[in-house]
Amino acid sequence: MALPPTVLVTGAAGFVGSHLLDRLPHGDARIVGWRRPGESLPPAPTGTACEWMEVDILDRAAVEAAVAAKPPAMVCHLAGVAHVGHSWDRAAHTLAVNVLGTHHLLSAVAAVAPACRVLIAGSALVYRPQDRALSEDDPLGPVSPYGLSKLAQEMAAVQAFAESGLPVVVTRSFNHIGPRQDPSFSTASFARQIARIEAGLAPPAVQAGNLDARRDLTDVRDTVEAYRALLARGQPGRVYNVCRGVAYRVGDILEGLRAQARVPIEIRTDAALLRRHDVPLMLGSGARLERELGWTPRIPIERTLADILEFWRAAVAAETGRGGDAAT
Repeated sequence: MALPPTVLVTGAAGFVGSHLLDRLPHGDARIVGWRRPGESLPPAPTGTACEWMEVDILDRAAVEAAVAAKPPAMVCHLAGVAHVGHSWDRAAHTLAVNVLGTHHLLSAVAAVAPACRVLIAGSALVYRPQDRALSEDDPLGPVSPYGLSKLAQEMAAVQAFAESGLPVVVTRSFNHIGPRQDPSFSTASFARQIARIEAGLAPPAVQAGNLDARRDLTDVRDTVEAYRALLARGQPGRVYNVCRGVAYRVGDILEGLRAQARVPIEIRTDAALLRRHDVPLMLGSGARLERELGWTPRIPIERTLADILEFWRAAVAAETGRGGDAAT
């Protein structure tokens, strides 16, 4: 009897990867998840039907051996360095993981499974900043080490398609938020701070950076649905924006969370949280993805914010050993 096709998810234990695992059809495919050596697994039941492998994508031999051991029919490459602000202090590491790691993966897959469909989760930060919605035809011009690394990653993917015919699709993903995101990202940070304040673990003030920046925000659960569609039906060698098409002021996102708080909360600006070279507006056009695959985001921002806050309330309660509502 033939084995079911193998779907490989790199970065499967991370924020986006864990949500993708929740939505993959486990009965129809063999799901293989890569995680960094020593990285924790996502909380159950996420990933319980996944075959886990610890793989360092900077180790070319390890990548080649892992791909050869379980040749994939599809790959969703989510592993990488994701934090823009941290990339200024860790530029070499950011470039190595996002570019060299991707090169190792693409080379290994092309050698073992040349018909394998590959999705590379790229970034909208490859674009030159503009004061309007960005389409896939707009000029490229990253302004951070992270953006530069994602442009080089994208170029490696497109080159793999051109040279070997490997059917690679690349996203230019705009900001996505949701439960399980690391609190080094602003929306998760705001929600975690509010949950800690409600639990009486912090003074009643949220510390924030630039509240005037505007960001195109999509629920991560919608984002992974776009990835599933692109993995199955995206045109190889093509890039696709993944976005909502609406820019939200960061301060308004914080106000949306504060409106759900169970106790009064102040907002204070912390100069240490202000980013150098912060782009004022990141707004995308998802017309290509909607036209070619019919994908549009479905989860309203209000539900996303409510779910993020509930996630952090539960996380804080678990950390402190408290059950139920922390504030009365």
